[in-house]
Amino acid sequence: MDSEPPLVREVFPDLVDELVALLEDEEERHLAICAWDLRLFAECPCTDDFCQSFSTGPHRRGEPYREGHRTVMLSPADGMLLLDVVHARIMFVEVLLRSPMPDRRQTP
Repeated sequence: MDSEPPLVREVFPDLVDELVALLEDEEERHLAICAWDLRLFAECPCTDDFCQSFSTGPHRRGEPYREGHRTVMLSPADGMLLLDVVHARIMFVEVLLRSPMPDRRQTP
C-alpha cells in the first residue's frame, strides 16, 4: 500500500505558519488556506547549500508549468520564499537563503 507524502505542517510547522501569515498579508486568502494542507512531495534535487525548496505535487523537472502558472513572491524576515502556483494550487515552494529548517522527520 502506497503512503501519502507527509504534510508539510508536520515536517516544517514553523514554515507553514509563516507561509499562512505571509499569504494573508498579501491578500492571498485562498492560498493561505491551501498552505495548511500542502504535502512534501519531493525535496529539490539541487545541491545548492542555500536551497531548501520542495515540490508539493508531481512535476517533471526542467519542464515549464502549464497555462495558469504564476509566481507568488513573499517577503519573509529571513531569506526568500517564492511559490509556483498553477490554477490556484501551490506546486513548488522555493525556500532560499534561509537558516536551516529543523526537519521533524529527523527528530526521535
